[in-house]
Amino acid sequence: MGGATTQTGTGEDRRRGAVVAALMLSMALAALDSTIVSTAVPQIVGDLGGFSVFSWLFSGYLLAVTVTLPVYGKLSDTFGRKPVLIGGSILFLVGSVLCAGSWNMGALIAFRVVQGLGGGAIQGTVQTLAADLYPLEERPRIQARLSTVWATSAVAGPALGGLLASYAGWRWIFLINVPVGAIALWLVVRHLHEPVREKGPRARIDWAGALAVFACGGVLLTALVQGGVAWDWISVPSIAMFGTGVALIGAVVAIERRAAEPIIPGWVWRRRTIAAVNLALGALGLLMVAPTVFVPTYAQAVLGLAPMAAGFVLSVMTLSWPVSAALSQHVYRRIGFRNTAVVGIAAALLILLAFPLLPYPGSAWQPALVMLLLGAALGLFQLPLIVGVQSTVGWAERGTTTASVLFCRQIGQTVGAALFGAVANTVLAGRLGGAGSLDSVAKALEDPASVADPDRLRRAVAAAVDSVYVGAACAAALALIALLCLAPRRFPVLDQDGERGGEQSGGAASGADGNSGGSQDAHPHHSPLSQRTD
Repeated sequence: MGGATTQTGTGEDRRRGAVVAALMLSMALAALDSTIVSTAVPQIVGDLGGFSVFSWLFSGYLLAVTVTLPVYGKLSDTFGRKPVLIGGSILFLVGSVLCAGSWNMGALIAFRVVQGLGGGAIQGTVQTLAADLYPLEERPRIQARLSTVWATSAVAGPALGGLLASYAGWRWIFLINVPVGAIALWLVVRHLHEPVREKGPRARIDWAGALAVFACGGVLLTALVQGGVAWDWISVPSIAMFGTGVALIGAVVAIERRAAEPIIPGWVWRRRTIAAVNLALGALGLLMVAPTVFVPTYAQAVLGLAPMAAGFVLSVMTLSWPVSAALSQHVYRRIGFRNTAVVGIAAALLILLAFPLLPYPGSAWQPALVMLLLGAALGLFQLPLIVGVQSTVGWAERGTTTASVLFCRQIGQTVGAALFGAVANTVLAGRLGGAGSLDSVAKALEDPASVADPDRLRRAVAAAVDSVYVGAACAAALALIALLCLAPRRFPVLDQDGERGGEQSGGAASGADGNSGGSQDAHPHHSPLSQRTD
């Protein structure tokens, strides 16, 4: 199946269980990062200053994670998952300690970038190891556990961050990573043993490609993050940044085409299955901005809920998502990976379109129900695509494939934040007859006595968020089109011998996957736990 062979024996099961625990702890570090820091911003700014640039606490981390994902994916395919995960975890923990010792906002932002450099290794390698550890039929189990980590972090992160900032000091938000990360590192070092690989020619690292990808991603993502914030979209800095980004895209293409072992190999986009999943999950990142960014604002500004209650409206999505993901295997075993994902994203499209139909001002249970259904639909959409695409490649290509999927999803989120932020502010300005931003209006509504016509502002916010959800529905439609037009009806999964075959749901595999050369699997299909290297 392109995955690990099932091992028997109590000792082997214990070892695999320890590795799974390490992966969940490692993923928790990355998953908690943004939510736990966001609640401590007032204390951080009050201590260090730098209010005008505090948004880079999040943007800097996001940039570092996103642009390093392809690099770490290639490194894990070349040198193995274990050294990449250990190196990334150590870098993340070093960054955490440095963040805790920051003396001003500039230093904290720089150390957050260091954290992000480690976070990119953690996110990509954990997802890749999840596929290495389990054969195809058991893979939903570990993926559901990782989804649960993200869901729990989304709910617990703000509360934990608030408690630490209020009673222990904001520096403990970063120091708490050290014991958790140390336990995860010990478990990985002690229990993760990758199979011995045949010695071949010394691997050539595409350092020029890595630097070009890092520079290109950094410039374009900075342009998207800062556009409309630090400068106008139509301005000299914006045009210069995007122009430089386009030029760097050309440089990346030229370098990667000549490289012997490119960081972003061409087959990632030449194979129909991988290209379709990349586009579909890029669209997922785009549409996810609507619930995660705008629903809390909607709940507070339009429904008048307290911050904790507003967080609950969003959190119900993170509760239904992992449950749906865990159950999706019963669907894709019957109808296949692509068709299951099509059902999920089609349902998400209808649910997103239902949001603008909610009554004004409505009750809290109405958007909460929409979020609950949306989480169920997206769980049915995302997990089959990740499990499916990882099963179409062998060990030697799995890290690169997984990284490309996560990279596209991260890019989608960044583009979505910039695009939907502009849409919301444009609708708001049109409704209010002048310039304005969603954040400023939402803050004004916190004190209705200071606003001449609060109902008008609330209706403007509702209209802005409705427009964002229509945009998110368009992103869902793009994902649906990508799957229907590009993805083969049956994903051509690999069997235990590395040969392509049909999905477990039956039917012939679609052999036309766009493969145009490249080794299917340069390494044997063994579990990372099946053979010790020490």
